[in-house]
Amino acid sequence: MILKGQLIDLHLRKIYPVALEIRDKKIHSIVQIPPNPSLPYLLPGFIDSHVHIESSMLVPSEFARLAVVHGTVATLSDPHEIANVCGMQGVEYMIDNGKQVPFHFFFGAPSCVPATPFETAGGEISAADIAQLMARPEILYLAEMMNWPGTVNRDPLVMEKIQLAQKQGKPIDGHAPGLRGKLAQKYVSAGPSTDHECFTYEEALEKIKLGMKISIREGSAAKNFDALIDLIDDYPEMLLFCSDDKHPDNLALGHINELVCRAIAKGKDTFDVLRAACINPITHYSLPVGQLRVGDGADFILVEDMEKFKVLATYIQGHKVAEYGQSLIPRIKNEVINHFETSFKSPTDFQISALKKKVRVIEALDGQLITPEIEGEINVNNGLAESNPDQDILKITVVNRYQNASPALAFIKNFGLKAGAIASSVGHDSHNIIGVGVDDSSICRAVNLLIEAKGGVSAVWGDQEEVLPLPVAGIMSPEDGYTVAAAYTRIDRLAKEMGSTLHSPFMTLSFMALLVIPDLKLSDKGLFDGKKFEFTSVF
Repeated sequence: MILKGQLIDLHLRKIYPVALEIRDKKIHSIVQIPPNPSLPYLLPGFIDSHVHIESSMLVPSEFARLAVVHGTVATLSDPHEIANVCGMQGVEYMIDNGKQVPFHFFFGAPSCVPATPFETAGGEISAADIAQLMARPEILYLAEMMNWPGTVNRDPLVMEKIQLAQKQGKPIDGHAPGLRGKLAQKYVSAGPSTDHECFTYEEALEKIKLGMKISIREGSAAKNFDALIDLIDDYPEMLLFCSDDKHPDNLALGHINELVCRAIAKGKDTFDVLRAACINPITHYSLPVGQLRVGDGADFILVEDMEKFKVLATYIQGHKVAEYGQSLIPRIKNEVINHFETSFKSPTDFQISALKKKVRVIEALDGQLITPEIEGEINVNNGLAESNPDQDILKITVVNRYQNASPALAFIKNFGLKAGAIASSVGHDSHNIIGVGVDDSSICRAVNLLIEAKGGVSAVWGDQEEVLPLPVAGIMSPEDGYTVAAAYTRIDRLAKEMGSTLHSPFMTLSFMALLVIPDLKLSDKGLFDGKKFEFTSVF
């Protein structure tokens, strides 16, 4: 097969017309031809340098069908979400499902499952499991080391996991939000070589100078692009692009291509931007992905222009997998695995005795994962602590989904609901059920909808009840990705009609039990101070 186009040569930093010959899944020859400005542009495919496929609510095969439309040919995927639910069986599920479609899924060995001892998870990945995974060719790196205190203090178990990766010559991904100074130095010196959690320019610059690669993240909840993109002016070789967590409605609209367009619209050098999107992940992780050179795998895209980067076609190993906005990857039959054991709740399970009107409140910030602790005033009726919608202080619950236990309860600000409740069994990292609502009855109904469905996202408002079932580990759907995206769009719209002003209320909700991100979070065991790494009181 021969294709003609204007090659964006990211190694020579030149653009010139070529005829590209593909044989046996590889680039057989690249021959320069006379200029022809009507030809499309040829460039290597985009790579998401850090993503949890599970957060798309799609199994890998369906994620691939949506991603290739936007020119993505590969992901570096941490399967720790499903591992927290199903352990090694979950990791195997992701690898096996991803192998069934023409897409480059590169998985890491989850380093922190469970993420902390302060929550109930459904699975565990031991050091022995990591040793087994590291020996597999499908596992290219040790996934994000979230236990930064253990890394800094050289905890023996943490260091054993890091050394297993080092022994195999495989990179270690970092996760150190806000870590600066001597703590950052100690963290980096232990082995982590990337970080996707930087939320200020100064933090990212400090880590770059320590030798870390920085993945600029722009997902459905955490958005750090604007704060970090200026680093590309001076450190283009140290930057990657990632989404981390991307809900299905957002994935249906765009992926890494959106970051490329935004960077170029800001006047950033085209070659530097495309190296961050296409080449830097390959060189850092030693990925077997083509870079549009003779002898490389035929992994590339054709785009209409160098401003909007409208993808005309995507090729993976010489096979056309997307064309003119349509995925050419066929659907496969997706199996279902799960771990969901809890029983239905009653409204009285969500009552809190009021010790006083002043409470600690989790402050949810739109576009950020950090949640400051603030003080707020609740309503008190018949001795019970209730939501105060007038002050946008609502009750939040985390319900253990692996066994019967009393729900954990606290209060949160900025969800904006004026009535009803929303809930989700996508709850990083242990994926217990998280709910936020105005009254106990609505919270209970939203939670019970998910218990009945064995996982999903739900919203209740008066007589309205909406649920998107996610039966694969309670966090993914086996159904068609575009159908799931449309269903998610409907339930997201309902949450906003109920008053939520958050850009992505369900994605934000999913991070409110993520204890490794400060300041204040809620696990199924109680309210947690992420700075002190200990439980604290609601009052």
